[in-house]
Parts: sequence; structure tokens; C-alpha cells
Amino acid sequence: MRKEVIRKPVLPYYLAGAGWLIYSLLLPFYRVTDILVAAVLSAAIFFVAAKVIPGRTEWVEAKEDPVDSGNRRVDEMVAAGKGLLREIRAVNDRIAQPALTARVDSLEEVSRQIFSEVIRRPRKAPEIRRFLEYYLPVTLKLLKSYDNMSGSVGGRGVGDGAGQAGQASQAGQAGPVGNVRVTMAKIENVMETITQAFRAQLDRLFQDEALDISTDITVLRGLLTQEGLLADGLTVERYAQGETGAGPGSPTGQGPDGAVGLGEAGGPDGSGGLDGNLDKGADITLRF
Repeated sequence: MRKEVIRKPVLPYYLAGAGWLIYSLLLPFYRVTDILVAAVLSAAIFFVAAKVIPGRTEWVEAKEDPVDSGNRRVDEMVAAGKGLLREIRAVNDRIAQPALTARVDSLEEVSRQIFSEVIRRPRKAPEIRRFLEYYLPVTLKLLKSYDNMSGSVGGRGVGDGAGQAGQASQAGQAGPVGNVRVTMAKIENVMETITQAFRAQLDRLFQDEALDISTDITVLRGLLTQEGLLADGLTVERYAQGETGAGPGSPTGQGPDGAVGLGEAGGPDGSGGLDGNLDKGADITLRF
């Protein structure tokens, strides 16, 4: 995994020092005021140069967190997979085809998410065995082949839009260069397919969790309805947003002023009375 680092330019420091030197050579430099003027002049040169001269942008390898899932075998699997990702990144840095590079960047990000999920839930490790043992190695092999072949065509890829028609016209070119371009076009196109497959692999890891959440929501809705806490047809989502829809005759009634009454039946203003031992005229409301 890489991160972008902006290196500050060193030239402003040299220019500020040169300002001191030029001032001392051309003007008096033996009074305190002379030194102060030179200092202000050098500072002004430094800040102006720092604004005008841009920093140098570099991509450096970010320090990865140690793999610790609590399972030694899972840790070894993930460490091996991350090693393949580093190799893929190294090859991708040498590729000068922007569209392909962007696809590989996306592929790497999805792969890191897969590894993070397996570290979080080690029991999911068997589900990514083929991903680790076949898909990633084959992806690396294809990228290495693309990098090697790009030298035959001047270091540039075929580019987007290299469909079947474009491949057919390239295949008609004389000599081995035509075959190289056709193969490179196939690699560029298949990288999008591989990225989609990796995303499907990531979604599959969350399949059980999504099913559990869906089941919990269904059970919760049923219990709330059974206990009379939800009106007919009211969903958990609307209930969470405060759209209770309670009114006269509902277990909880809400008056126009925001007061909520408790009782078997609400009053005409939407507030309800407590049944039981309370007098018929009693009216207890909760205001929020």
C-alpha cells in the first residue's frame, strides 16, 4: 500500500541564504538595523519562493499494520497475499498505460479489503483460498507479461476501446508487433473482468453477515408488531424516524402539541388516558 508524500523544496532556503550574502556584499552590514533589514529581506525571499516553487510529489510505501487475526495459518495466508499485492504494485508502477493502471489500482484496493475482512473474521479464510492460490498469481503473471511486451511497442499500451474490431485490425499488422498489441489489448480488457470478480469475492464474504442482519430485522419487526408497539403496516425504518402514525384509538396517541398519551384509547386531542384505577377524567401526558 502506498501513500502520497509531498517533499518541500530546498531552493527557498538557498535563495534566503543568498539574500543575506548579497545584502552583506552590497550594503553596510555592521549595525543592528542592517542585520534586521537583511533578516526581513531574506524571510520575504523565502516565503515568496516557497509559494512559487512547488513541492515534489512522491509515492512511498506506507507501513502496513502487522497481520494478527489470532490464527497463525490465516496470518500466513494473508501475509502471502499481501506479498503478491506488493509485486503487483511494483509491476503497475512500470506500466505507462493510464487506463490499465487505474484498473489495477482498483483491483489492489478491493484485495486489501478482502484481506481486512479475513483478518477480522478468520473463519472466512477458506473462502479466499482460490483467490490467493490462483487469481492473484495469474493476475501478477498477466501484468508481468504486459510489462515485458510493452517494451516491444515503445512502452505504450493499446489503450481503451481496443475491442474485437480493433484487435482484428491489429492482428492484420505484419510481423510479431501486431500479435503483441493484440495480446496486450486482451490483458487490458481482462483486467476489468478480474476487478469485477474480486468485488464479487468481497461481497460473498459479507453474504452471511447480510443474511444475519436481514433475519434480525425481520424478527425485530415481528416482535414489535406482536407487542403492539407498531401500527399495522408500519416498518422499522419509519418507526426509527419517529413516524409512529399513532392517533386516537392507538396504544400511544400524540396530540397536536407533541404530547404523547398512554392508555387504551386516546382523547379527541390525540392524548390518551391511563385506564385502571385512575378516574375517568384523569389525563396524563408525557411531553418531549
